[in-house]
Amino acid sequence: MKIRKIQPNGDLTSTNNNKRKRYKIAAIAIIVLSTASFFGYQYFKTESKTICLGTDTKIYDAYKDAVVLIKHRYGYFAKINGKEFQLNVEDAKEETIYGTGFFIDTNGNMVTNKHVLQPWNSSDEESEKVNTTTRNLRMKIASILTKDVPENEYESFIDRNWSHASVSYDEGDGEGDYEETSEETSEPAGEEFVSSNETTTDTSAVSTDIAASIPVKDYVAIDDIEVYVKTLDIEVALHDSNDTWINCEINKVSEDNNIDLGILQLVDHKTPGSVTNVINLDNAIDDDKSLAPGQKAIMVGYPMGMDLAQTNSGIKVQLYNGQISKESDGNKIQYSITSTHGASGAPVFNECGQLIAVNFSGVDQVQGINFGIVAKHLHAL
Repeated sequence: MKIRKIQPNGDLTSTNNNKRKRYKIAAIAIIVLSTASFFGYQYFKTESKTICLGTDTKIYDAYKDAVVLIKHRYGYFAKINGKEFQLNVEDAKEETIYGTGFFIDTNGNMVTNKHVLQPWNSSDEESEKVNTTTRNLRMKIASILTKDVPENEYESFIDRNWSHASVSYDEGDGEGDYEETSEETSEPAGEEFVSSNETTTDTSAVSTDIAASIPVKDYVAIDDIEVYVKTLDIEVALHDSNDTWINCEINKVSEDNNIDLGILQLVDHKTPGSVTNVINLDNAIDDDKSLAPGQKAIMVGYPMGMDLAQTNSGIKVQLYNGQISKESDGNKIQYSITSTHGASGAPVFNECGQLIAVNFSGVDQVQGINFGIVAKHLHAL
């Protein structure tokens, strides 16, 4: 039997070699494209950070839609035996304040001051004032509210009898003068007159009987009464809007009392489409040592709240400029921008439009002495 010798298949070897070449070419192409993409991204990323707007008008046009007017309404609340209600008495009127904030992303997050979000904790003096008020309100409620008042009538009973309330509270010894919750009253018939020829009555016994007949009022204990301040609603209005307010919620506040910053967020977690440019914190000046006196400072905000913002064609944000007046102390810088109440939380830019600070306070008696929390602290939020 003859054995046939099989020759090497040249076509098969050639095909395998061609496949290996194509794999090598593809791998090299992937590496080249990846490298180009990485360096291209780094190049363009760096370029976007170096863009300088250069003029006040360009900065205003770029960010006017991102800066919002904040309206915060808050009041005093009581909680008694688990029943919470707002106090509307003379000593506990609700308050409304205005501030400024600005969008920092597309999720409806806005930066503002902590004292705009929690005005009752804006200073040691304000905190002490609120603590004194809540303490007095608790004592006054305890001086008039009796245990026989139904929970659903607490609010109306307190409103009706507030004029009889007293801070001279001694538990178990109420004032005793108040209007009953029921309109039905029972008046004592009174003592009958005794003629001179009738038997003399023992007056001491009569006095004892009268005292015993007076009902003892059982008052709600002061320890069962809570009084505190909280937000009723917090809303924002956009530049060029026609007095239209959007509901918000407080997201976070700084735990550091020296850092007056907080985050507010729209309830729907969506930044409006009319906001074309949010204020990018990645482009903010983190090195506050580079902020030197004489450098330009530009603020976009709502000083005086609605008083200046409201116009015949809607709400308008305003621009004010000045110079940095003092070096940063690590937390704040001073500048000569004209400002007042309502501009709390306004962004402060350098001449290129980079965020350098968040306006938070000033000297009421003198214009041109105002302060901002340096932008580097925003990253901690």
